[in-house]
Amino acid sequence: MMPQPYNRHQPMDDLKRAAAERGKKLGLSYAGALLPAEAQRLMQAGTKLVDVRTKPELQYVGSIPGALAIEWQTYPGGRPNPEFIGELAAVTKKDEPVMFICRSGARSHGAAEAAMRAGWRETYNVLEGFEGDKDNAGHRNTVNGWRKAGLPWQQT
Repeated sequence: MMPQPYNRHQPMDDLKRAAAERGKKLGLSYAGALLPAEAQRLMQAGTKLVDVRTKPELQYVGSIPGALAIEWQTYPGGRPNPEFIGELAAVTKKDEPVMFICRSGARSHGAAEAAMRAGWRETYNVLEGFEGDKDNAGHRNTVNGWRKAGLPWQQT
């Protein structure tokens, strides 16, 4: 089932409600699932976006201006970051909403779940992630995702 399209005129409460409905349909344990444009709109309104990709991904693939960077898995090795919750607590408050993004939405799903289990009340995963799903040729950035949506990003 395809997520409902984003409407840029949608009020913030409606965005969160749509995310909650998607989350319920997906059986998520946290507040909801956002489309990239919805996450960007909430970010503009002050909601923190945490990019959980590795430092090399951020440096070589690109990053989102204003997003906080906290690795979910360490590089190299891909092991869980044992400091993730502590690092998150240093930059966010448990009573404020927080969104998570990664390459495709998988690691950020895990981060949103972990934050919810650790006491954050309102966590969201950004579906499609920064680079989106793979196309038939195995390439990203052509089907969906933050970059494909034309949202702000930078490369260092």
